Amino acid sequence: MPGSTPTSSKQDGTLTDTLAASPPIAAGSRGDRTRMALSRFSGAPLVVFWILIAAILAVPVLLFLAVAFSPRLFDQGPEWFTLSGFSQAFSGPLLQGVLDSVFVGVSSAVAAAAIGFAVAWLVVRTDVMGRRLWTGVMFALLLAPSYLVALGWERLLEPEGVLDVAGVHPGGLRTLFYGPFGVIVVLTAKGLPFAYLAISAALRGLGEEFEQAVRVHGGGPIAATRFTIALIAPAVWSALAIVFAESVSDFGVADTLANDAHFPVATYSLFNAVQAFPIQFSVAAAVGWVLLGLVALALLTQGWALRSRSYRVFGGRSRPARRLHLRGLGRVAALAGLTAVLVIGIGIPAFGAVSASLINGLGSLITSHGLTLANYNRVLNSPNLRDPLVYSAQLALIAATVTVMLAAISARVLSRRGTHVSARLLDMTLLTAVALPGIVFAAGYIFTFNLPVFTQLGIQLYETTALLVIGYIATALPSTSRVLLGSVSQIQESLAEAGRVHGSGVFGAWIRTVLPVLARPLLAAWLLVFGATLLELPMSQLLYPPGQPPVSVAITHALANYDFAGGTAMEVVAVLGALVIVAAVWTLFRVLAPAGWRRIGSSA
Repeated sequence: MPGSTPTSSKQDGTLTDTLAASPPIAAGSRGDRTRMALSRFSGAPLVVFWILIAAILAVPVLLFLAVAFSPRLFDQGPEWFTLSGFSQAFSGPLLQGVLDSVFVGVSSAVAAAAIGFAVAWLVVRTDVMGRRLWTGVMFALLLAPSYLVALGWERLLEPEGVLDVAGVHPGGLRTLFYGPFGVIVVLTAKGLPFAYLAISAALRGLGEEFEQAVRVHGGGPIAATRFTIALIAPAVWSALAIVFAESVSDFGVADTLANDAHFPVATYSLFNAVQAFPIQFSVAAAVGWVLLGLVALALLTQGWALRSRSYRVFGGRSRPARRLHLRGLGRVAALAGLTAVLVIGIGIPAFGAVSASLINGLGSLITSHGLTLANYNRVLNSPNLRDPLVYSAQLALIAATVTVMLAAISARVLSRRGTHVSARLLDMTLLTAVALPGIVFAAGYIFTFNLPVFTQLGIQLYETTALLVIGYIATALPSTSRVLLGSVSQIQESLAEAGRVHGSGVFGAWIRTVLPVLARPLLAAWLLVFGATLLELPMSQLLYPPGQPPVSVAITHALANYDFAGGTAMEVVAVLGALVIVAAVWTLFRVLAPAGWRRIGSSA
């Protein structure tokens, strides 16, 4: 027995060791195989994401712009390399359109920067009455589509329009507005919010010690204002560049007021080239290059003006500027100026649309025009007027949801550590896409998905609702990604990891820990995309399926057929519908969302 104990112990030990060692080995081998399999597919979502980004942002635009140099490469002409498209773009009516775009772009940029500075100074540096109201007016102008602003003015001033029906004949005002002046007025109103946001942010960070220094050395209010403008020059130049880029790339005014006034601009020249028979893709692409060149020129001019100068005015000793107390005539003048901005930018267009929608037979041969609600009844009951509203709402719902999902992923890639190359590539792609005019995106989609190679691959997207939705997503994704970047970059890795530690899966941890923090920014981004998509014009005009016009196209078609009352009633219903949906979604969020979701990010 004594001799057998070691043997038994040895055997037991060997067996125990074997039994103890075997499961981990087996489990480890299975775990290793599992981890190896997962590692192969761990990058799959990111690969799919990059494929989507390339497919909707890069490839269509690059192929479209390439045809300007090589029509033969895409079976659009006999030349492998040519500049004939550019020669046509810089001659005749196309050259006139480019020159007109430069003129209205510079004029509206200067006007918007000047007015934007005045509004920002009154709101930030004075105690003018209703400061929050005027900030809200700026955001209302930002969200209002340019073509709706132009159409509101047109309904008032056009022959047999609202003023003529009311017995007030505009005369010279009509002649003045239907031309460059009217185009500049509308584009200035649309560019004003960009200028205000850029300049007001700079004014908030500028202390009052600089103005006091000017006063101490004998300078008056004008000298102090000039010195202030010099100190916030980066913001002023940014405002000029942004408004110029927005003006030269705008299609809403080009398709409405400028076209009705026979005032050609570059974006409408591109539209005509794509709509021509046969389609002139090389000419359209050349105009697209010109538009991109104008935007790049604005940015280069901004950089040249600011180089070799320092504008670092905010430091530890900076003191917040005290608000100037306005008295008497100054207070009246400030309120009058701000009210004029409200009336010209929103009041008159809104009054023109609403009043036109209430007039019976406006635009027709009917001689007796009375007030009626019959036009709204037609919109709600006529398939030709009602169906586009429903169709656009459905597309906006889908586009907003997909855009916010992709934008959240884009913001995550941009803010994630250790992905410098991919983040920089994505950042450059998104910034370039922001600068691209919507009409260039739309033309790129028409050209790319008409190529024979896509037909051979079985990809039949041209003239389909799917392509229109993809176009909406492509135009909204770059700006939405930038909007979400600030919120997403604040999320630490440990937040989701904490959810994993407490037993949640990847998706469950994100829902429980990250989504509550991002709920408000995601919802705000969704509402912005929904509202913009519902009334979007360039993509809708070029990509809508035959027989299924979105609401913006249906409005322009109704007005083109002189159904001014029905078209304006559609405008009013669409805008009111968008506002109702926004209000309803926010209300549901406040009522149904958990208290923590509502509390995080709330300013209340």
